[in-house]
Amino acid sequence: MKKIIITGAGGLLGLNLLTLIDSSKYKIIAIDKKIKNLYLAKLINPNIETKVIDLAKKSNLKEIFEGAECVIQLQAQISAHNSKPYIKNNIESVKNVINTCEENKIPNLIHLSSSVVISISKDDYTKTKTKGEEIVKSSKCPHTILRPPLMYGCFDIKHLDHIIKTFDKSLFIPLPGNGKYIRQPLYVRDMAKIILGLIERKPKNKIYNIIGKENIYFIDLLKIIRKTKNKKTFFIKIPKPLFILMLNIYSFIFKKKTLNSNQLKSLSAGDIFPVDDWEDEFNIKYTNFHQGIKETIESKYYNSTNLMEK
Repeated sequence: MKKIIITGAGGLLGLNLLTLIDSSKYKIIAIDKKIKNLYLAKLINPNIETKVIDLAKKSNLKEIFEGAECVIQLQAQISAHNSKPYIKNNIESVKNVINTCEENKIPNLIHLSSSVVISISKDDYTKTKTKGEEIVKSSKCPHTILRPPLMYGCFDIKHLDHIIKTFDKSLFIPLPGNGKYIRQPLYVRDMAKIILGLIERKPKNKIYNIIGKENIYFIDLLKIIRKTKNKKTFFIKIPKPLFILMLNIYSFIFKKKTLNSNQLKSLSAGDIFPVDDWEDEFNIKYTNFHQGIKETIESKYYNSTNLMEK
């Protein structure tokens, strides 16, 4: 059995990958810094081995990685209110994994970067993901770098999931500005299938822009969700400065983290990313947004997201 290491295995992509990967074919070691995420990972795929490790800290990873034929590096800091978590989880953790891969001469590293590295945005997430990608490119590890845009699907607790569930709780959804900023969403299971194929391919030290093949205004994206859920929700367009003020007040009163101003700017930046012909490259058919949202809502795993929020 091939030994496979998955870091950040308790996140959106990691959990979806574990629903598809054949654990009778691979010896899988799933690493995450949150035990509750690994608890869910174990429920999804009982045959995996789990390790609770904060990869941003100096750890003795050599023995864990020893003999692995593929390392799938998925850990990332998506949101935070200062730069420290981004530096820890998008730079320091990548350095530690890369050093261990080099030490163990890992023959196949799959690194999840982000389309933000070619974005017009210059926030902490963009800067640190760019630096993390540079660390991989300059390493001695045979690698493949994947750059996805906004991903959605089951186990999503940071992107569209909150919005999808808001349709069940509220008749009104506030929007920053007019909502007419382009999104190129990617169904997470498409990315998981690409990674499954890459496990068996010899890496070419290449970068792939795995971008959704539809350019959808954010407000139209919400309308598709509304139609899929058969709701009569109304969208309220709010000027961005006022929207940020409302987020800050909400965060202060309810002690919950929300988007900050830089993240909101990134959301509404209006980037249109170049799309590589990844369907032919990886023999994967693109799942359009209508179908992806329908599959997400109807999936047996959909409500499992609640376990990750507790």
